[in-house]
Amino acid sequence: MKRSMLFVLTALLVLSVVLSACGPSVTPAPQFVTKEVVVTKEVQTVVTKEIVLTPTPVPEAAVTELNRSETLYVSGAAWGPASTWNPFQPGSLANTTGSIGFVYEFLFAFDPQTGELTPWLAESGTWKDDNTYEVKLRKGLTWSDGTPLTSADVKFTFDLGQKYAALWFAPMWRYLTGVTAPDETTVVLAFEDPLYQEFANNLYNIPIVPEHLWKDKTEEDITVGANEKPVGSGAYLYLSNAEDRNIWVRNDNWWGTSVFGQPAPKYIVDIRTSSNNVALGMVVQGQIDLSNNFLPGVAELANKGYVKTYFAQQPYMLSANTAVLFLNTTKKPMDDAKFRKALAFAIDVPSIVNTAYAGLVAPASPTGLLPSLSKYDDQDLIKNLGYTYDPDQAKQLLAAAGYKDTDGDGFVEAPDGAKIELEVTCPSGWTDWMAAIDVIATSAQAAGINIKAATPDYGAWNTALQGGTFDMTLNNWAAMSNTPWTLYNLLFRHPIQEQMQSGNFGRYDNQTAFDLVDALATVKADDEAGMKEAVSKIQELMLTEVPMIPLWYNGMWAQWSESAWTNWPAEGAAAPKTLPTTWSGYWQLGGLQTLINLKPVTPQ
Repeated sequence: MKRSMLFVLTALLVLSVVLSACGPSVTPAPQFVTKEVVVTKEVQTVVTKEIVLTPTPVPEAAVTELNRSETLYVSGAAWGPASTWNPFQPGSLANTTGSIGFVYEFLFAFDPQTGELTPWLAESGTWKDDNTYEVKLRKGLTWSDGTPLTSADVKFTFDLGQKYAALWFAPMWRYLTGVTAPDETTVVLAFEDPLYQEFANNLYNIPIVPEHLWKDKTEEDITVGANEKPVGSGAYLYLSNAEDRNIWVRNDNWWGTSVFGQPAPKYIVDIRTSSNNVALGMVVQGQIDLSNNFLPGVAELANKGYVKTYFAQQPYMLSANTAVLFLNTTKKPMDDAKFRKALAFAIDVPSIVNTAYAGLVAPASPTGLLPSLSKYDDQDLIKNLGYTYDPDQAKQLLAAAGYKDTDGDGFVEAPDGAKIELEVTCPSGWTDWMAAIDVIATSAQAAGINIKAATPDYGAWNTALQGGTFDMTLNNWAAMSNTPWTLYNLLFRHPIQEQMQSGNFGRYDNQTAFDLVDALATVKADDEAGMKEAVSKIQELMLTEVPMIPLWYNGMWAQWSESAWTNWPAEGAAAPKTLPTTWSGYWQLGGLQTLINLKPVTPQ
């Protein structure tokens, strides 16, 4: 009998009644009991072991260097010391997450819950005709050094993409033919056969930089430089950093105060904790106000009132991105659509959701689109061509396609008699994904597919991911977006290259699929009917061919304390509906509005 082991933390709240007489008075910290989940081919059994884990206490003095009523303590974004503040290195800004959104701003912001673009630096943006887009900037914009921010800065920023191919937005210049600034508040962008979907996405993702400080920078400075002491136009300034934290201070001369309101915290202290156990203890004790760490067991903490989450009940968290099982379609039997469809029915997604994640995530649509884009799901297609966990259906599909157990070992062989021995992988140490791939392997085995879980170190995993040497693996790079094109452009990235660094890791080579995604890119962003028609064609192919398998929505991990700050976003009618996250690239998705809405418990 084959089995795999996975561990999940389920909170059993045990109040501590003993506090040190000489220590700080803090909220009693809950304790945890680890549940060992034994998954077998026949049945899933849960056995509880009495292994107590107590959140690590942190001295109050460590986080009270600033006026507490003016300071917001956050964690869960930074995983290493600060190394760059360059807004053109979005993949490297996790450790200085406010570099974009706090310091450098965008023409527009995007609200993923309403699907609306909000003018930010721009006052308006208008397509004057099919190939001309005009931006009108707000009047009175300034950089933090007091210099006016004008259309010349916007033109300079966009022109950098034409000048330096290494910049991530440089591909836009395939169809952007020129940018002009006829006056200080007007920017005109000229196109030839524009990709409207990509351009609309770029409007809230290209950070605007000051020409007077960047015009003399070298190519190296602009593309890979650290950009220390950044000067931007945003609501916060970079103040200082230490080994375990970054500190931002409010820009009280921010132009946006009169438009959007002033952020409530004067200081933001972004703390890098040594472990999730430390982060958990600090949130419970009110020493961290907002944690964006993945904290197993937090559902029970929320149920008992120790922390708050966006939803009061399962799934507790907003959905941030889609976890996708990429199948290496260059290898047998993953090159067979019939096998891939059978595998989709064989994966026990409910156990991933309810056991590996203890209810902190939601199962994904087979189209992969986040709930915020669900209006683009073709429900008739999903009903007729979609899949859910059904091991009997998986077995029937395997048999119909010629996959049978010919040697009696409990696992099917390929139609030509070849044995099937596959691996599903994720990086070692990614505990939630390690639990998930155990479920994937075990449920596939129960349907007769011989899959084993493997956890290489991150370097080896990433090399295999980009080089296409894996069998099947998880990835979740498709984040919140204003358009389904973002997800499908990643899933069906083309052309196929030796190194696939930003999508289509399974190397699914189908020109029809590529053409459909390219056709979606050319639909105007305000043409909802046209977008739905284009997306439906992609989904029909995706649900028929199953080149990859969306499994669940990774949560926007967010748990907070109300000991120092209130009015956090939540599902309740009276609560704000912004995003409670500090992750890089999310400040312009409502994160900054969260700070504007906060209210200190103690008046400043």
